[in-house]
Amino acid sequence: MKNILIVGGAGYIGSHTVKQLSNSGYNCIVIDNLIYGHKEAVLTPYFELADLLDKDSLDRVFKKYQIDSVIHFAAFAYVGESVQHPRKYYENNVVGTLNLLDVMLKNNVERIVFSSTCATYGEPQYIPIDESHPQEPINPYGRSKLMVEEVLKDYHQAYGLKYISLRYFNAAGCSKDKDIGESHSPETHLIPLVLQAIINQDKPIKVFGTNYDTPDGTCIRDYIHVEDLAVAHQLALEKLNQYSGCINLGTGIGTSVKEIIATAELVSGQHCPVTFTERRKGDPAKLYATNNKALEILGWVPKYTRIEDIIQTAWDWIKNKRY
Repeated sequence: MKNILIVGGAGYIGSHTVKQLSNSGYNCIVIDNLIYGHKEAVLTPYFELADLLDKDSLDRVFKKYQIDSVIHFAAFAYVGESVQHPRKYYENNVVGTLNLLDVMLKNNVERIVFSSTCATYGEPQYIPIDESHPQEPINPYGRSKLMVEEVLKDYHQAYGLKYISLRYFNAAGCSKDKDIGESHSPETHLIPLVLQAIINQDKPIKVFGTNYDTPDGTCIRDYIHVEDLAVAHQLALEKLNQYSGCINLGTGIGTSVKEIIATAELVSGQHCPVTFTERRKGDPAKLYATNNKALEILGWVPKYTRIEDIIQTAWDWIKNKRY
């Protein structure tokens, strides 16, 4: 049984990946500083409270367990905050990753799957976005992720590090069996915000802009179920000896903000209060992926392609949140 170190494994996508890998026979060791993660979401007995900025604590974890590979989720990920506090993001996301890579190589661990983002592309120059699209991020969060992608490429060439960077589009949904789910503070993702507005009718969801060049005037995004993301991480882990590089993770299907709200009302059987307001700076009208490379390299096909199925899992979770 291989020992996989899941860095940031108490977070939203990390915890679902721990569950996926554990169910597939891997032994998962989780590192998390619990600033944003939830200990209740860690479905493995092997949990270590540690921070990427503390190399000594990282080294102790590698010494304690015989690590085969690393999956790296740990990052600060609030775009607005990254603009206000860029140092915080470059230190945690970039310096922290350099610390992790140094400790990995020191302990002869040379395999890593990295949680990247479509934010590395910036404003889309064409749709759907493929992996050859220019990378011109427009905020420090996206730039920090792109920096790490470049570091991994250089470490691959210099030290033989095997890596796959997975560029997510919009992660959504929750575990189908409702034992773990999405719980951010503050919450910034559209689907849980819509569902929270349905539950708390006196707090309407804000819709930023209704005059975009889209069929209904609201932004279109690519929503990918978190369990599909978890499967993709396992497939990437199993391909590390054959491929190093970057891969998009998305469904290739665009859904508008108004369609999300209408579907959430259908799933819940309740009205969603809405306040329409001005556009936010930097929000592109359309943002969705082509996932041809994920199919070709990983053999990955998303199971959840209907937005109502994704929202149903989120609704089932949010009604009875445990953390």
